[in-house]
Amino acid sequence: MFLRFTRRLKDGKEHRYWSIVENKRCAGGKVVQRPVLYLGEINGNQLEDWCRVIEAFDEGSQRHKQLALFPADRTIPEHAQAHGVQVRLDAMQLHRPRQWGACWLACQLYEQLGLNDFWKGRLLSSREGTCWRDILQTLVCYRLIDPGSEWRLHRQWFEQSAMGDLLGADYSLVEKNALYRCLDKLLPHKQALFSHLRQTWADLFGAKFDVLLYDLTSTYFESPPPQDEADKRRYGYSRDKRSDCVQVVIALIVTPEGFPLAYEVLPGNTADCTTLRGMLGKIEAQYGKANRIWVMDRGIPTEEVLAEMRAADPPISYLVGTPKGRLSKLEQDLVTLPWQAVREGVDVKLLAQEQELYVLAQSLPRIHKERAMRRRQLKWLWARLKQISAMKIDRKELLMKLGDARGKARAAWRLIDVEVATEGASFSFTLNRKKLRQVRRRAGRYLLRNKLCGKDPTHLWQFYIQLVEVEAAFKTMKDDLNLRPIYHQLEGRIEAHIFVAFLAYCLHVTLCARLKPLAPGLTPRALLAKLAAVQMLDVQFPTTDGRTLIMSRYTELNADQKLLVQQLKLDLPPQPPPRITAAGKIHSAPTPLL
Repeated sequence: MFLRFTRRLKDGKEHRYWSIVENKRCAGGKVVQRPVLYLGEINGNQLEDWCRVIEAFDEGSQRHKQLALFPADRTIPEHAQAHGVQVRLDAMQLHRPRQWGACWLACQLYEQLGLNDFWKGRLLSSREGTCWRDILQTLVCYRLIDPGSEWRLHRQWFEQSAMGDLLGADYSLVEKNALYRCLDKLLPHKQALFSHLRQTWADLFGAKFDVLLYDLTSTYFESPPPQDEADKRRYGYSRDKRSDCVQVVIALIVTPEGFPLAYEVLPGNTADCTTLRGMLGKIEAQYGKANRIWVMDRGIPTEEVLAEMRAADPPISYLVGTPKGRLSKLEQDLVTLPWQAVREGVDVKLLAQEQELYVLAQSLPRIHKERAMRRRQLKWLWARLKQISAMKIDRKELLMKLGDARGKARAAWRLIDVEVATEGASFSFTLNRKKLRQVRRRAGRYLLRNKLCGKDPTHLWQFYIQLVEVEAAFKTMKDDLNLRPIYHQLEGRIEAHIFVAFLAYCLHVTLCARLKPLAPGLTPRALLAKLAAVQMLDVQFPTTDGRTLIMSRYTELNADQKLLVQQLKLDLPPQPPPRITAAGKIHSAPTPLL
C-alpha cells in the first residue's frame, strides 16, 4: 500500500487530497490500483505518520500463526490425554455469521466516554435479572451503527450483530417489552449526564466552554395529534417541510468544536425567540455563572432578552447575526470606516454604539461564491422568461409558468420587475439595476452585533462561522442517526428516543474528534462501514464422542482495517474461549485445544 494524492485548484490555491491505495495483481499480470481509504487534506506530520504505518504493514511481520487441532484419525499424545479432544476436521461447519467490527468500535467509544461507569449506580438490574445498562448500551450502539425502530432491533438486528457476544448476554437482552421499559428509566438522569459529559469532553479533548453555540430544529411524528393539551407534540413551523405532521422543537448547545453540552425538548409550536431566556437560566443553574459568550442566529434573541443579558451580573456576552434591514440603517456610519484585515480573505469594520459593538465582516471567497450563484440563477431566469414570452398560451397557463419560474429562482426573481397585462396572456420584464447593485454590494457581507467583551475581531468572525457546527449536529442526528420520523406514542418515550439519539451523537462526536488529527477527510460513517465488514462466526467441530466443539471467532482484519485500528490506538480483544457441548449443555472448555 502507498499514499497517492490528487491536485485541485480552489480559490486560486492548490489543494492536495490524499488516499491510501494498494496494487492488486489481476489475470494476465495486469496490476490495478484499488483505493483503500480516503484521508482528505492532511498535513506533513500526519502524512509521515500514515506512511510509517503503511511501511510496517508491507513488511508482512504481523501474520497470525496457524494453530493445529488433533484430527480424528490420529491418537492424542500422552501429554494431552487428560485434556485432549479428538475433532472431525472434515465435518467442520460455520454458523451464525454476524457483524462484529462496528459493534466493537461502538462499545469502545461507549467505554471511552465513561458511560458504563456513569450508569453503573443509576441503572440497577431488576430483581428478575434484567440488566438495564446493557440494554441501553445496545440501544445506543444500534442507533449509531444501523439506526431503526426498537421493533427492528428486537426482530432482526440483534441476531445479525455481535452485541450479545461483546456484552456477554443472550437474546433476552432485546426482549421487546424490556427495550421500551428501559426508555422509561432514562430521563431522570439527563441533567447528571450533561455534567458528566462536560467533564469528559474536558478530560479527553481539552474542550473549553467559554463559547457556546445555540440553535434549534424540529422533528416530526407520523402519528395523529394528541388529545392531551399538555403534550409537546404540536403543529408549528417545520424545518423538515412537513407542516402536515405534529412535531417537537429541539434546542441544542454545543461548543465550537462540536461537543454537545446540553439539549432541551420543547413543544412543537414554540417560537425561537421565546427559548433563549429559559436556556440561559438552565445553564447557569447547572454550571454556575461564568464569562461565557453565546453565539446565535438572528431569529433567536429578542431585544428584551439581549438587554437582560447586558444587565446581568456578571454581564452575559453574546454574538448575534442581524437582519439586513439593520445594515441599511447603519450603512452610512459604516461606509466611512476603514476595513481591517483579520486573516487572508476576511476583512471587518467595527462600529461601537452604546454597549454593543457592530462587526461588518466580508469574506472574499464568500463574495465570489454568492455572486456566482446569483449570476447563474439570474441567467437561467432571464432565459426562461424569454422562452415564456415567446409561447402561445392562455392567461391561466402563463400565470402558472411564471409562478413555477419564481419558485425555482426566488432570489433572482426579486431583481427583475415583471408586469403582467391586466387582460390577455402577455407580460413584460426588466432588470432592476438598483436592486442588483445593492445585492451585489452586500454579497458575502454579514453584520454581527455583540456585547463588548474585549475579543479580537478575528475570534468574533470565527465564532459566528462555527454556528455550522450546530447545523452539522442536527444533520447528523436526523440523517445518520435516523432521529426522524418518531413512531412512539407516549410523550416520555418520545423524549427518551431523543435522549438515546443524543447519546449516539456523543459517540459520533468522540469518533470524529479521534479522526480529526489523523485525517480530516475520513468520516465516522466511512470508518464504521469499513469495520462493519469484520464478521464473527461460530466454528463448530464435531468430536468423536458425540459432542461439539464451538469456537466463536471474529474474522481476520485486512490491511486497511488493521491500519485504522492501529491509528486509533485501539487493542483488539482476544478471541472468545471455546465452548463444548455436554448432554445438551454448553460450557467453557477447561483447556482450549489450540
